[in-house]
Amino acid sequence: MKSPGLRAYAIGYLIFLYAPIALLPIFAFNDSRIIAFPLSGFTTNWFAEMWADRQLWRALQNSLIISGSTAVIATVLGVFGARASTRYAFPGKGGLVGLIMLPLVLPEMIVAMSLLVVLLAISVPLSIFTVILGHVLITTPFAVAILSSAFQSLDKSLEEAAYDLGEGPVSTFRLIILPLVAPGIISSLLICFTISLDEFIIAYFLAGADTVLSSYIYSQFRFPAKVPAMLALGTILVLVSVTLLSIAEFFRRRGIAKTGGKDTGGFL
Repeated sequence: MKSPGLRAYAIGYLIFLYAPIALLPIFAFNDSRIIAFPLSGFTTNWFAEMWADRQLWRALQNSLIISGSTAVIATVLGVFGARASTRYAFPGKGGLVGLIMLPLVLPEMIVAMSLLVVLLAISVPLSIFTVILGHVLITTPFAVAILSSAFQSLDKSLEEAAYDLGEGPVSTFRLIILPLVAPGIISSLLICFTISLDEFIIAYFLAGADTVLSSYIYSQFRFPAKVPAMLALGTILVLVSVTLLSIAEFFRRRGIAKTGGKDTGGFL
């Protein structure tokens, strides 16, 4: 039986969660530097101001390098981890998988401070590289979760048939398994890229003198005159994030359908 109270709670929760995001484009196109109602008129000046900001472009370049590297490394590690956890049985398997997934439940503040202490203790200078290390740590569990679903839905008889036809483990993995889990790999790349691009705490702690996009946006909110341009940037980032997540969800569902599995829900 459907509960009207539960439905009302769900609708109220979604409104509370997404209403602030809906305000971004409203004020991004508002012809006033004061973020308040009533609105003053329509303008695209804040997008032009954002586009002309050279510091923003440098921060965006650094963030794209970090996010792209993070997505590739985390997905490669996710392929190994998901393959091992779904295909093989070995002592301590549950504990190792739990250790890999631990960053999902640890507060990012604790993770960032721990990484900062360790990196400074071994004299590693803070840079884009250290941010990539931190982002790989927190995105790898997402990659493992996505790819585990893809590997679990594989039909083992296809792999056994390849062995019977004379293929080795490496060629079977390359020619049979990887093409079947390719939608999951694409989904993992997009999800990890989006998470890394939006992440702030670890980037703030580990970037050093290098400016990344999330830290740059945070710093600009100290200046009221810069806020409208940052809202314009936020509008674009929301659109990009939703687009990437939608594409990732498409490939996730395509992968499940390709292997004949049943979709029990996803990111969207």
